[in-house]
Order: sequence, then structure tokens, then C-alpha cells
Amino acid sequence: MTMGSALSTRRRAVSAPTEAEHAADGLSLILPPGEIIDMPALAAALDAAVGCENPAEARGACVALLRAAKDGAHASIAAALEARPFAGPLAASSYAWVADRIVCLAITTVQERLHPLPNPTACERMAVLAVGGYGRAEMAPSSDVDLLFLTPYKQTPWGESVIESVLYILWDLKLKIGHSVRTVEDCLRLGREDFTIRTALLEQRFLMGERALADTLDTRLWKELFSRTGPEFVEAKLDERAERHRRQGGSRYLVEPNVKEGKGGLRDLQTLYWIAKYLYHADTPEELVEKGVFSEEEVATFNEAESFLWTVRCHLHLISGRAVEQLTFDMQVEIAARLGFTDTLGRRAVENFMQVYFTHARAVGELTRIFCAMLEAQHVKSRPPLGPRLRRAFGFGRNVLPEEFQERDGRVDFAEAADVAAEPILMLRIFQVSLNVGMLIHPAAFRTVAANLDGIESLRETPEANAIFLDLLLNTNNPERALRRLNETGALGAFMPEFGHIVALMQFNMYHHYTVDEHTIQAVSILSRIERGEMKVELPLASDIMRQGIEREVIYLALLLHDIGKGRPGDHSEVGAEIARVVCPRLGCDDSTTDSVEWLVRHHLLLSDVAQRRDISDPRTVQDFARIVQTPERLRKLYVLTVCDIMAVGPGTWNNWKAQLLRQLYDATRAYITGDADPLSRRDRVEEAKAALVAEYSKHTGPEAVAEELERHYPSYWLGFDTETQLLFALMDEDILPDEIYSQVIPDQARDATKVAFYMEDHPGIFSRIAGALALAGANVVDARCFTTTDGYVTSAFWVQDNQGKPYEKSRLDRLRRSVERTLKGEVIAGEEFKVKDKVKRRVKDFTVPTRVIFDNDGSEIYTIIEVSARDRPGLLYDLTRILSGLGISIASAVVATYGEQAVDVFYVKDLFGLKLHSEAKRRSIEARLRAAIDGNGTPK
Repeated sequence: MTMGSALSTRRRAVSAPTEAEHAADGLSLILPPGEIIDMPALAAALDAAVGCENPAEARGACVALLRAAKDGAHASIAAALEARPFAGPLAASSYAWVADRIVCLAITTVQERLHPLPNPTACERMAVLAVGGYGRAEMAPSSDVDLLFLTPYKQTPWGESVIESVLYILWDLKLKIGHSVRTVEDCLRLGREDFTIRTALLEQRFLMGERALADTLDTRLWKELFSRTGPEFVEAKLDERAERHRRQGGSRYLVEPNVKEGKGGLRDLQTLYWIAKYLYHADTPEELVEKGVFSEEEVATFNEAESFLWTVRCHLHLISGRAVEQLTFDMQVEIAARLGFTDTLGRRAVENFMQVYFTHARAVGELTRIFCAMLEAQHVKSRPPLGPRLRRAFGFGRNVLPEEFQERDGRVDFAEAADVAAEPILMLRIFQVSLNVGMLIHPAAFRTVAANLDGIESLRETPEANAIFLDLLLNTNNPERALRRLNETGALGAFMPEFGHIVALMQFNMYHHYTVDEHTIQAVSILSRIERGEMKVELPLASDIMRQGIEREVIYLALLLHDIGKGRPGDHSEVGAEIARVVCPRLGCDDSTTDSVEWLVRHHLLLSDVAQRRDISDPRTVQDFARIVQTPERLRKLYVLTVCDIMAVGPGTWNNWKAQLLRQLYDATRAYITGDADPLSRRDRVEEAKAALVAEYSKHTGPEAVAEELERHYPSYWLGFDTETQLLFALMDEDILPDEIYSQVIPDQARDATKVAFYMEDHPGIFSRIAGALALAGANVVDARCFTTTDGYVTSAFWVQDNQGKPYEKSRLDRLRRSVERTLKGEVIAGEEFKVKDKVKRRVKDFTVPTRVIFDNDGSEIYTIIEVSARDRPGLLYDLTRILSGLGISIASAVVATYGEQAVDVFYVKDLFGLKLHSEAKRRSIEARLRAAIDGNGTPK
């Protein structure tokens, strides 16, 4: 094998490095080459160390020296990146340069010292090529090293020995090696059959060996494969991209994005590069300017996005110590600190960092759209469907484009004579025209809009512009597309600067899945789908409300503005209401519409909070909520807004449990406001519940047993459980023995939960024991009620979900019941188990969740409500209830809500004498003990 290094990377080739860059072998490095690896010294050390005759010793000496060189080089690059944290591309080139040196030295050592062959025959001359990301000379610290051993003919025994020895050395160095041994014919055949292999060959880069063989492969690839299959390759890569996006969640605005594979990530840029190289033989983004694909500004955007993403990826690998590609919450905090981001007013450093990340991800999407449209224009990629164009052609004058616009490559563009600088209103009208005629907007038009955002800013106070904006929101039948296109070009933020503040803004919590602007657009999209009748099954009540008629302008604007106060100091609902008070008149809304929008924005969390954090069966809850809402029309709008808001949080957030809670509160409040509610007194409702049980229980037993059951329970029991649950407890009582625990686990599909009912003799702290038992079994409590009987028993019902927020499958119910009973019988000690489980996971340790303890003596007629908000963790409900029980507090019911890393536990309680907690000193003492338990230093042993 003829040895030598002939690096010829194209994408990162430099003619003259800047003062902060260092060139070597055609690459820009983060340090001078000698400060990364002292090649003369390493080569000399290898010569001396592997001179022994024992091959095993020689290989061991080679591995030791190369490992020390690799580790030292990686440490030097990491230190340089720490000193220059935004130099990710230089670090990526440097890691590839190090891999080149190590691979070439390993091959040289094997060929010259372990398997010397002074006169190789023609079939023993091979070439070694880098392929994949390594072929592009782009490597993160833990990237794979993909090698192609190219042979002229069938492999020889000597060649097999060389390759095997090289691979063993590289594996001993803990490099992740991908390798293949192929002839030129193999490469051509496999490249035709497999697009992944074809893509890897597209990026092949000669390392060492028989250069003529590598040149033959390159020439034949271009002549016999690449040049003939452009459209086929483009469609395959774009299909592959679409499938990858689907696997990664379908949005570039996921709050824990995959830097490499996610939408708007590095793989999207690499896909553009692959296609550009395949079609145009372009090795750099700059060459696409010459081809007329990108403008110079767009190439600058490409390079900035690529640089930032590579920077993030390199830091991600270094922090984790392995090939991690997902930018998880804990990694976001560390990388933000490394890059020098700081807290600002209303935002954490990590949120500022992620806003920059998502801005670049959006830019990647815009570049992809421009590139794909250019491919369509050149007939390389399939064009949009002909349907809309045919309808226009035979529409007898309908949907004809206004004279300021033209059809270009099946898309809407500005007419040649259009002057957007003189008539900036055209930049809003093109979005309106596009939706009206059913055509996409041409990338050239997007470029024009993006380059003239100052013109859009001048339209903010213009009645015509505001009328167009409202038309896009209300009358296009696809407000999502309108808002998304406006947002991705920057036009939405330019026209409505208040919205621009939340563009690409991440909410640093585990509850929201998307950035604020993406969440908002998805909420508007859900509302539009409801209005079109597409969600009758999932959202029957909201669909009915929209079908019956609602002030559309109010509800659409309220959704658009509901989170617009985020990222600013203060309560975002209050801040957002103040912003709505400014924005709505500017859009041309009258006072009534403005007032309604402002009220909805201010109270957009009210329905959700009350439904999920209060006992809806308590009449006082409904009365207090109704006093705020006041009118049925407000209630209708608030319900629809709340449903859209929750559904837009992310997949799986909306479920039957939330649906039932919201519907129950909506129905009760509507009845109260309209006067349709049955004005029964508390005593009347108790008697009504007793009568219902009599009707059901009489089917199972005689009058004496029924009468006895009616006398065993206090009034709160009759109002706290439905008839089905009361019957269950009555039947349990018939067979229970002293000291026995009866339990039943019952699916409650209507609530997307599993009901676990317990019946046993009463003991102090029983609520806490059950909560601990359920937590140890892995069950998440979402609702609970507990009542004692006059003869010393306790009836408890807990509604639980599994760790996926779903009801337990039938196959797991018996296991859940047995696990809980083991704890209740003392076979497992909850407190000891939680000591092991109570560590905060690394992924969530950086979340800031303030602890709040609120006492409310007005929200219920007979109970004090204690609301505790804190970081969620295993056993939190157990700790809180154990503290309360230890203080002599009787818990009648608990309502539990979880928002990602935040838990809100609400307890309806009385003191030892059955009274509310009126003493301020007593409440302060309880709060102190609860806070101590939450902090982990006050839980009773």
C-alpha cells in the first residue's frame, strides 16, 4: 500500500486562515497543529516503541501511544473551545483532523511494522477513504469514524490482515468505528440500491493509500451514478427528511430539540448540502450563490446557523461525555452558561440561549423552503399539486391573481412591476391572496418580505393593513398557515412587535412542549379545526359552542394574545391583558371587543386552575368561580379558549380527566349563572344522595342493613362520593373482618384514570399511608377523598394514573392492588423507601419551582383549603399528608395537579375539633412544617 496523506476536504477548505484560525491539511483548526498533536515527536515515539519483534507487544505499544495522543489532543481542543466557546466549527474540523492523524498513523504502523510487504502486487494496493460526517471533516467529540477500505479486486489475505489489525487498534482506542471493505464495482452497485450508502459515498474523502484508485471511484460515481439520478436522489432525501421530522415530533420548536436529527437541526442543513453537491457539484454553500440558488445573505444565514448548531453539538458531547444529540433541559442550562448567556428582566439565561437556538432552527426551515422551491423551478423536485391551478384555469374569472402578483412555478410571487418599498401593503396582501387562491407563496416573495420588514413596521397603524391581518386570522379558513408564514418570515413580529417578543421564546419547564409562538399558533389552529367541525369527537362541547355561534373576533384574538405577556416581568396574564388593551384598538377593534379580549387574556388560566385545583363538588367552588365569570357568554368563550390552550401544550396533555373536570365545572357554573341550578340546600342534597343509595343498595340487601348504612356516615360523605362508590363501600362493609384491609381497583375510563377504593378500620395518618403506598407502587394520585364513619371505619377513594398519565391497563390492576396492600400491612416502610427514591433527577435539577403554601378559609363552607405548590418528586403527597396528620389535621379530600416538574396539591381539611383553621399562629406553624418536608429536612421519621 502506498502511504501518504492527501487530505482534500472541500467544505472547510481555507485559503488564508484568520488570526484566530490555524490551517493544516486544508482544514481550519482551533489551535496550531503542533499544540494539538506533536506529530514529529509522536512518529518518533512510535518508531521506537513498535520496533520489537513481538507483534502483540508492538500493537500494545502503538495503542498506548496513540491513545495518549488522542486523549491529549481531545483535551486540548476541549480547552480551546472552553476559551472560545462559539468556535464549534473549528472544533469540529479539529476533531476530524485528529481522527485523520490517528487513523493514518495506525495504518502506517500496521503496514510497515506489523504486516510489512515491501513489494505489494496490484491487487494488494488499497485506498482508505473517510465517509459520512467524517468524510465532510465534521466531527463532534464522540462522533463515529466511518472508513471505506477500497480495494481494486477481491481482497487478499495480506489485505485482510492489515485491515483487521488496523480495526483492532482503533477499537482499542475506544473509537466508534464504522467500516466497509469494497471494490469500486461494489460501491457502484450498492450505491444504486441503497440511498444511505450512496449518500456516504457522496461525502467520501481520500485519506491515504492508492490515490489513483480513489480517483477512479470518484470519477465513476459522478459519471455512472450521480449525474444520471438527480431527481431520484432529491426525492429520496426529502422523503427521508420528512420521515425523520415525523419521528422527531414534527416541529422545530420542541423545547428539548435534537440538535442533529430534529427539524431545523444539523441534518437538515446536511440534506441541503447533499442535494446541492449531488446536483450542482457544489462543495460549499457559497457556490450556491453562483448557481443562483441562494443569495449572499442566505448563505450568511446558512453559515451562521451551521456554526451555532455545531457549537451546541460539540458542547453537548463534551458535557455528557458521549454522543448525546438531544438538548435536554439540564444540558441547556450548562451550555447557556458556557456560551455566556445571562439572566435578563423576566427571562432566565437558558431561555435567552434557547431563543437564539430556535431562531437559527427557523432560519434552517426558511432556507430549506427556498431551496426546495428552486428545485421545483428547475424540475428536479415534484411541484405542488395541479388541482388549485386547474381550478383557477377553469374558474371563469374567479381566483384570478390581482395585477400586483403573478404565478411563478406554480406559486404566488410579486409581479415584476410591483414595488413593495413604495407599497408595503403588498407584503401583507400576498399572504391574503395566497390563501384565497389556494397557492403557496414563492420563495422569492418570502425573500422580498424578509428583506423589507421595516416597510411592514410602517403599516402598524394603517387601517387597511390591520383589516388584512384580521382577515387572515378570521376569514381564510386556514389561520394557522397564515400565522406560520407571517411568523417564519419575521413579518408577524414586525407588524405586531408585542408578538415579536415571544417569537422562538422557550418556556423553561417540563409542562410546555413548544416555544410560546408555536404554542400560540397551534392553539389558533385547534380553534379553527373546532370551528370547521373536525373535532366533534374529541371536543364535543367546544364544537357545540362554536356551532351555536360565538364572537369569533374575540375568541381568535384572545387566543392569539393569551400568552403574549410571557418573557416579561410580572404575571404574564396581567401583563398580557395590558398588552391586549393596546393591541386590539390598533387592530381596529371596538371597545366591547377590546374589553372582552382583555378579560379573557387576564383570566385565561382561571377555568383550568379552578377545575384542576379545587373540589368541584363543593358548591362554594362553583359560586366563587361564577362571581368572576358573571355571564354565560364569557363562560362559553373561556371554555373554548381553555380547551385550545391545553391541547396546544403538547401531545398527551389533553385527556378525559381534564375534559371531565372542565365539563363538570362548566355545566355547574352555567346552571348557577342562568338560574337553572336546583337550589337545594346542603341538607336536601344529602337526603337526595341517601335516596339514590337506598334505591341501589336495596337490590342487594334488606331494609335493616340499608337503614344501618344510612346512619353510619356523616353529611360530607354523601356529598363527596357518587352513588356507585357509596354502594361499593356498603358492599365492602358486609364482609370485612377486624384489622382487615379491603381494596378494589376499578378502571374509570370516563376520567382517564383508575379508581382505587379502600375500606378499613380508621387509624391516625391513614390518608398519608395510602398516599405513600400508591406512590411506591408507581401510581400518580390525581384526586382523592377520605371520610370516616360513625363506627370507626374509613372510606377512601383515590383516582390514579400511571407514569405516562394514563389509566392502568387491566393486566396491571391486580399487581397495583397487591403492591399497595403490602405497604398498608407494613411489609414495606414507605418512609425508608422514599429516602432512596427522593433524589432529584439531573434532567430536572435546574428548574426553579418556588414553594408556595396558601390557606383559604373562604373557598369552602366547612373546610380550610390548603394549597401547596412545589417541585414534584416521588413521595411528595405522602410527606405533605404525613405532616398534616401528625399535626392533628383531618384531610377530607385532596386534589392533585401536576404541570411538568411542578406539583400543586390541594387539601380540604379540619382541625381536631372539626373546625376550620382560624388561628394564624397555627397556620404559620403548619406552613413551616410543610416547607421543611418539601425541602427534605422535616419529614417525620
